[in-house]
Amino acid sequence: MVVAMTQPRWLNDDERRAWQGYRLMTRQLDARLARELARTSGLSMQDYDVLSALTDAAEHRRCAKDLGTHLLWSPSRLSHHLDRMQRRELVRRDSCPEGRGSDVILTAQGLAAIRAAAPGHVAAVRQAFIDRLTPDELATLTRASATIIGGLHEPDRA
Repeated sequence: MVVAMTQPRWLNDDERRAWQGYRLMTRQLDARLARELARTSGLSMQDYDVLSALTDAAEHRRCAKDLGTHLLWSPSRLSHHLDRMQRRELVRRDSCPEGRGSDVILTAQGLAAIRAAAPGHVAAVRQAFIDRLTPDELATLTRASATIIGGLHEPDRA
């Protein structure tokens, strides 16, 4: 079977600047927030992601498979990270009530860690991101993010 090759639609100057600006912004913002979080709380951004996902869950408990899906992590990555967090007593694992897989449960120490970290993290997010944008810019970013995320749930057209 021969697949017809189409010419790529190269980015024009405006598109390239927007794309490269977005990529640079996200890398720098992620790095800044991760450094600040580690400095003020000793948590990594990945720790914070796990702890906040568990904080939002009923009974601070979530099926490991669902947690991995929520975080967009592979089962291996999730397992290794949970091992590290479990050694620090931030989370524990228990068998799933349905008998398949395991649940990840926020410990009292994990809850205390995220409660201590959250105010500083929110202040850093506000300083580095939220407060730098006007309300109109935030609304535009919210709409653009929703459009892009919605498109990512569509099947690939390849």
